[in-house]
Amino acid sequence: MLPAFLHLALLHLAFFPPTNPAPGASWCVGVSRVEITPTEAVWMAGYASRTKPGEGKASPLYARGLALRDPAGSTGLIIALDLVGIDAITSARWATAIGKKHQLPRHGLVFACSHTHCGPVVGSTLSDMYPITEAAVLAGERYARRLDMLVADAADKALAGLFPANLAWHAGTCGFAVNRRNNLEAEVESLKKAGTIRGPIDHTVPVLAARDMRGKMVAVLFGYACHATTLSFQEWFGDWPGVACENLEADGATAVFIAGCGADQNPLPRRRMELAQAYGRQLADAVRGALGDAGTPVQGTLGMVLDRVELPLEAPPGRDLLVEQSQSNDKALAARARRLMKVLADGGALPTRYSAPVQAWAVGEKNGLVFLPGEVVVDYALRLPAELPGRRWWIGSYCNDVMAYIPSRRVRREGGYEGDKSMVYYGLPAAWREEVEEVLVSGVQRLVGKLAPGGGQGK
Repeated sequence: MLPAFLHLALLHLAFFPPTNPAPGASWCVGVSRVEITPTEAVWMAGYASRTKPGEGKASPLYARGLALRDPAGSTGLIIALDLVGIDAITSARWATAIGKKHQLPRHGLVFACSHTHCGPVVGSTLSDMYPITEAAVLAGERYARRLDMLVADAADKALAGLFPANLAWHAGTCGFAVNRRNNLEAEVESLKKAGTIRGPIDHTVPVLAARDMRGKMVAVLFGYACHATTLSFQEWFGDWPGVACENLEADGATAVFIAGCGADQNPLPRRRMELAQAYGRQLADAVRGALGDAGTPVQGTLGMVLDRVELPLEAPPGRDLLVEQSQSNDKALAARARRLMKVLADGGALPTRYSAPVQAWAVGEKNGLVFLPGEVVVDYALRLPAELPGRRWWIGSYCNDVMAYIPSRRVRREGGYEGDKSMVYYGLPAAWREEVEEVLVSGVQRLVGKLAPGGGQGK
């Protein structure tokens, strides 16, 4: 018979477990995959040249969930979507619903888009780009309501199925991304053969692998910095990220993709289905190759932080210029001008900065992820890991709010599509100021400085 004091001590532990992780306590992982392919004719995002909604299905589109719970009980959830992007209103709506149901803080939720250009328009993202009819608007609203339920379902399933797992970081390389600002598409094949491809690139393939307690691979989180623009037809298609995920999932693990800083990178050559399939297989093989090494086991806890960085815009256009632009033959320019004129007519002011969400997770003691908003050029992926303290950092993009291209100072000065011209399609009133790079980098540095050395959130 147990002594009375020991019996009382055991009862206390049963009902009031320690808040610190017990020795040997494990991480837990949960995964999900929910199809989100439109079932009616909604507008397809990605290219301004499109003149009608999407038709047919070359592959399913998915929302994939990855839930991580550390030994101390902190939980984070990534929902990765086969979409070109989402706006701030959409991600806020999802975060509120999922957070309330599952008691998850906003910094514990990430909504990441693959940026496939064969996915549907969601919310206001790139809405000025398309001549959308009233019927198409209504179809888009119906799809948005359905998507809300499907994303919630992906979250529910990932969080309901948590099980013990061992995590490890791995790294590989894959070479199909080409800097599209520095290489003409028609010349890429000959430039590749000659070994004379120009411009900055990021060919790294970061991988976070989860294995169950028997050593079976159950989840793979991976990334790559390149546009998902192999094809531009009217069929729903996940492009090479979707192909890579399905290829990896044939091995039995759920594959979750985070797009890197590939705003100025294209899969070149392109325009053919066999190339999209080939690039997806190449990336999947790069992930498998990375998994072949021992990796870096995750020790420590999960730290999660989120903040907003006020990105500076140039001075907005005046009313006279907007009136002139509203008569332009450029449909996107005219649509933006009319929308901005309405803001002014309603007594509003045009913004001179944009409040951008920036998020970071420390997954254990040695590695972490930064989730950037917008379409971020490769310069950030090359700069930030060297300037962020304490860990090996993976820099993701297209997360939480895809509101515009975000150029570096170099790209902003050079101009061009990524430098300033694309702002028309995203509907912002003006280009970014040149100091946008320093403002964003400083914001990320402040953010990751809040993370404790062992992985938790700092004081």
